[in-house]
Amino acid sequence: MLPSRLPDPVPPARHELSASYISRLATLHGLDISTLWTQTTTREPSGGMRRIIVPERLAALTGRTVHELAGALPELRDPAPPWEMFRHQPQTGCHRCDARHPGGKVTRLLPHHRYVCTRHRTWIGPPDTNRPATDLTILPAVVQAQRLHLRLVRQHGWAATYDAVLTGFLLCSHIWNQHPGLGNRGPVWHTWESRTHVLIPPPDELKEFSASRLFAAIYPETVRVAALIASPFWRDLASGTPDQKKRFYREISTRVSYPYTDNPDLGDAIAHWAHTDAWRPPTGPHHRFTPGRVTAVLPAVHQGQLNRHQRSALWFKRGRKAGKALLWHNHIKPVLVRPWTPNYERLEGAISFSQRIDPEIQATTARQRASQPKPTPRAQDQHTSPMQ
Repeated sequence: MLPSRLPDPVPPARHELSASYISRLATLHGLDISTLWTQTTTREPSGGMRRIIVPERLAALTGRTVHELAGALPELRDPAPPWEMFRHQPQTGCHRCDARHPGGKVTRLLPHHRYVCTRHRTWIGPPDTNRPATDLTILPAVVQAQRLHLRLVRQHGWAATYDAVLTGFLLCSHIWNQHPGLGNRGPVWHTWESRTHVLIPPPDELKEFSASRLFAAIYPETVRVAALIASPFWRDLASGTPDQKKRFYREISTRVSYPYTDNPDLGDAIAHWAHTDAWRPPTGPHHRFTPGRVTAVLPAVHQGQLNRHQRSALWFKRGRKAGKALLWHNHIKPVLVRPWTPNYERLEGAISFSQRIDPEIQATTARQRASQPKPTPRAQDQHTSPMQ
């Protein structure tokens, strides 16, 4: 028999998954998780096996108001938030923030624009394989980039910023992936490799490797690029006349400290984006979170995922080819495989296509652009949506 009210109803963590909160409550009070889960949930209206939280039941059990709980638990909000704004995959957050919440692991549903805990200077995301957040004390540029990232959300809205930041990751990954003998490498390579040396020090790659940490290494330059990509002014230049494009290329080269050269032999992801994507609307996430789950027991990391992680760590140790590891990561897939990208069976095709700028690509893009309806006055930009 469960008590009508728990004696120690600890508060939920911000952005915590409801199942994670109930699991912690059960652990703290020595209760059966399944029983507590059944008491606070009900079957989804469609009759499926998933169960959804009943806010009033959880409020009665914890003695907290529904409003207070909904402020921390996104699944309890009414009306529901735009789930596209959140990552579809729950993850752990800052381990120093989580230390204030007893009862076990805190699993959160973070919005797309949360990469750094600025309070504790730790790297949070994208989701990784059960690794704690990474300390950024000696990498202040990464922390500062999160503040610029949040300014972009306030200026352009979460959707445009989401597309811009992922595109920035894609372009920087291509730059980093250039063969040393082909390009005129600039200081940005040394900057990225220095950060990587701190985040994944050799010779401990097998133990310390994390694709998420590689994203941290290029995050400052990525956000600088994203400021251009999210801007309607710079998008117009990128998709404009040859002289306007050159101005865009010079600006992006300055912001990344990248010696941009128009050499098709090297592949040119920046020119490809300017020709094929800049004039189209931003791309949204491929997946979205669905509230509710069958049980409150959150699954452990699948062994297949751990095996893939180990293989990636082994490949990274052999050559420390960070750019390639980033291009293959699912985090940037929404801007690598866009709705208008040819349907390749393997990811190599999409990666190769994302830097093609040959006459065939330009002719195809010109035909697609000519078939579009005439432009209408630009709609008012999507300004501030509630910061999650």
